[in-house]
Amino acid sequence: MSFRSSLLSLALCCALPAAAVAQPQARAIDLRYEITFAGLTGFIVDITARLDGQSYDIESHTFKEGLIKAVTMHYIGRNRAWGRFGPEGAQPAGGSLSLAIGDKARTWLAQYGFGGAVQEAHQPEWKPQQPDHQITDEQRRGSLDPLSAAMFTAFAGPSACDRTIPTFDGKRRIDVILTKVGTDSAANTGVVEARGEAIVCTIHTKRVAGEFYNKEDETESERQRPMRMWFVRLDDSQIYFPVKLEASTGFGTIRGQVTRHVQRPLNDAERASLRR
Repeated sequence: MSFRSSLLSLALCCALPAAAVAQPQARAIDLRYEITFAGLTGFIVDITARLDGQSYDIESHTFKEGLIKAVTMHYIGRNRAWGRFGPEGAQPAGGSLSLAIGDKARTWLAQYGFGGAVQEAHQPEWKPQQPDHQITDEQRRGSLDPLSAAMFTAFAGPSACDRTIPTFDGKRRIDVILTKVGTDSAANTGVVEARGEAIVCTIHTKRVAGEFYNKEDETESERQRPMRMWFVRLDDSQIYFPVKLEASTGFGTIRGQVTRHVQRPLNDAERASLRR
């Protein structure tokens, strides 16, 4: 599994699981994930989830750090997801992405409508360079940006895995496939706040359509060396957070770990934003 696939999977799974909390207590949850490659810190993912009654607003910020930042291409990514909670869990209203890779930057806004319809706005405008990069309306239908996908496919308890998550980032339609492979003790996650039994899942990605950076489909290699992710409770609620990941590559092992977890009251600005 590549560093890029690992980031996608982490972004998908780091949002707050919605089905476990039909009407969440008003609060903000701040999380930091560190992703290392061959023992070197490569990426930091900061996430803030704001919950108030039936509304949610989640933001993530992904950036490089340390030696990997110094010797590899510039990368900064931001993802935001917002919506409401209903009887069946999260009901996404919209999502946005802002990416800066090397000397190129783009933004993408998605609004979700009836029947899985997606309305998009790109800056700059995206025009597929090759016929096989086209994404049809039917392929877009029902797919969500990474954070909205995580909210929409909310999980609870031991049923956290065994699901396929349809994702779309404005250029690529990818399915992320989660399969439960066992459980582990909370202590083995390496997170002090972890409680109870951790759920262990494998994660594979499957290309559906769009513009990819290389022609090789990683699906088969991922099945031989899948990412493993640990989900566990960090408080008294039934929310299961992704706290640890491991993925083997031909160049070393990618590891991810929660290094910061803070739950706090919403400030006035956050409350006002959620009520709009």
